[in-house]
Amino acid sequence: MDLSRRIARSRPLATTAMHGRVDAMKARGEDVIDFSIAISHFQAPDPVLAAVRDGLQLPSLPYTAVAGDAAVRARLAAKVAGENRIPATAAEILVTSGCKQALYQALYVMADPGDAVIIFKPHWPAYVATCKLLELQPVLVDLPDEITDALLDALPPARILIINNPHNPTGAVLSAAEIGRIAAWMRRTGTRAIVDESYEKLIFDGVHTSLAARADWPELGIVTLFSASQSYAMMGWRAGFAVAPAHVVTAMETLQGPITAAAPMLTQLAMAAAFESGEPTAMLADYRQRRDLVLDLVHGLPWLTMRRPASGPYLWADISRLTTDTPAFSEQLLAESAVAVMPGDALGAPGYIRIGYISDDVATLRRGVQAIISFGNARHGARQSPG
Repeated sequence: MDLSRRIARSRPLATTAMHGRVDAMKARGEDVIDFSIAISHFQAPDPVLAAVRDGLQLPSLPYTAVAGDAAVRARLAAKVAGENRIPATAAEILVTSGCKQALYQALYVMADPGDAVIIFKPHWPAYVATCKLLELQPVLVDLPDEITDALLDALPPARILIINNPHNPTGAVLSAAEIGRIAAWMRRTGTRAIVDESYEKLIFDGVHTSLAARADWPELGIVTLFSASQSYAMMGWRAGFAVAPAHVVTAMETLQGPITAAAPMLTQLAMAAAFESGEPTAMLADYRQRRDLVLDLVHGLPWLTMRRPASGPYLWADISRLTTDTPAFSEQLLAESAVAVMPGDALGAPGYIRIGYISDDVATLRRGVQAIISFGNARHGARQSPG
């Protein structure tokens, strides 16, 4: 049977495809270390587990309104008002089955086929893949060290700007000044924004500022995406939500209704409990130690440069002095050393690899990084040898 034109020209996300390959290898009994994706070794917070236990004692777990249970939406509105300084109401909250669903629905209702969407690279692969599924035109722009007025004014006309703050994979955290410049540029140009703040709780250095933390955020047209996956070690729960102007929430709800309807009630209760559980301080301290361990291990390598990220569960490594063919590097590393990393090409940046460093135990982390070092050193040495 023939497939539709839309899906026939699409490909699976490189990130999920690599993780799937590694899972298949492990199922065959192979000893492989997976740095291709960030899956926390932490359990979800105790209040989340308690909320689930309490939920299972309810007389029933009913269907909720498509946009989410009214009480849960009110709790999430209180979270963003108190923590993120976004003056939102429950009517401006939409609960989804993970951040990807919210991204798809926001792009669907905010843009028409052919519209341009600006995406900074390196980028989370789903941004580009979702634009292509919806027949939008992704416009890739290099992420600068600092977002300036000059850079913003040089951007091409577009319907939407996608921002990832804190940023995957570099770990950059936008300053309040940068956020202010983006808001002023949106006001000048009429460009709308989708802001992915999935890593808001994983900040080592600096302060997270939401673009929508201003009274005129609905008029500017800002949709902010949140996820419990990384902030509260709830990867498999598929729990996320969007903050959007009320009419945009209504439009996203209209789309969500015939696709998935509401997110599961038990997941909604768990997510609300997560965002009310406070800062994940123990998890963040553990991640900081792991980040610093890897940075110490790779320090001084002649073929690899790695900046200290200000946030996030990933390390972003420049290996362009060794090779710019990072898909080949990653394939050979997996085949010869049984270590999976994400090639930078999948994120729009050849010559880099992304390392998720929060899975498994510290001994496995150390073993995997040392395997990468040995693999790279051997190839660097071969390149330096005469003949």
